[in-house]
Amino acid sequence: MHIGSFELKNNLIVAPMAGVTDRPFRQLCKRLGAGMAVSEMVTSNSLLYGSAKTRRRANHEGEVSPISVQIAGADPDMMAEAARYNVDHGAQIIDINMGCPAKKVCHVMAGSALLQNEPLVGKILSAVVAAVPGVPVTLKMRTGWDKSHRNALSVLKIAEESGIVALALHGRTRACAYTGHAEYDTIAAVKARANIPIIANGDITTPEKAAYVLHYTGADAIMIGRAAQGRPWLFREIDYYLRTGQHLPSPDITEIHTLLREHLFDLYEFYGEETGVRVARKHISWYTRGLRDSARFRHAMNILPDVQQQLAAVDVFFEQCRQQGDLLVDVAESSALTEELLQEME
Repeated sequence: MHIGSFELKNNLIVAPMAGVTDRPFRQLCKRLGAGMAVSEMVTSNSLLYGSAKTRRRANHEGEVSPISVQIAGADPDMMAEAARYNVDHGAQIIDINMGCPAKKVCHVMAGSALLQNEPLVGKILSAVVAAVPGVPVTLKMRTGWDKSHRNALSVLKIAEESGIVALALHGRTRACAYTGHAEYDTIAAVKARANIPIIANGDITTPEKAAYVLHYTGADAIMIGRAAQGRPWLFREIDYYLRTGQHLPSPDITEIHTLLREHLFDLYEFYGEETGVRVARKHISWYTRGLRDSARFRHAMNILPDVQQQLAAVDVFFEQCRQQGDLLVDVAESSALTEELLQEME
């Protein structure tokens, strides 16, 4: 799998997710099997370049290549400027967001709202490609604005003519948000017409589903987002299954505990202790969902104010899980937690 001149170790890509795919999460997913990870989106508004949040998002110190940064906006000149800014700060691939369904993004005609205006799509793509010569530019989008207006094939043609080197396609429209089920017929149709790599995205949650989507759509790669929250080892499981047809054993409670602690220390270092504790709460919730007595643990953990108390609570919880000797999965609770956290993200 190639993105421009970059050869990926496999065809498994971490989807950009606001508030999730920061540097610690990207690095962890790459270490656990992902071939590439795309950053959470960076605004094209140059007035925000001085903010602490934007500086963090442009911090790629020690990050494994290739470094892909997603930018979002609706003005071609500002998007071009954002692309140059991020390349100057270490980005090796620029990804353009035309897939985010969040209201706060679409209300300013960015993200998937752009799919309503194909001429503007062309102007943005051309401007960004021209702004960073020699740097691969990719596009992430949805199948269309709503089920009556699926225009992915039209946008594919615009993207190819603009110099986009790869296209990631989520199998839902903007109007669908994250409801219902992703459909793969549109992805298959786009792949059949494409002269660039196509990356399939949406509802890929298991090794078997990954193999199915690759086979059904003919896509060159798959992109995984929400399913990797609290399960970064999903990438190694999928990679192994695609190569061998066999399943890796699921991580035991000791390994989950170890991975979570490593992730937490990276978050504390990256954000600082105060912000790190807040950011860590959702990751702890994801890692522990489905484990015995995790709902009560989460409620208690979410009010702890500092690193020491947070780590101590995590250690006590996992020691209790080890003593119980099994993992009891509450599917309903896990699903409800996922929806709750997604609502908070939006």
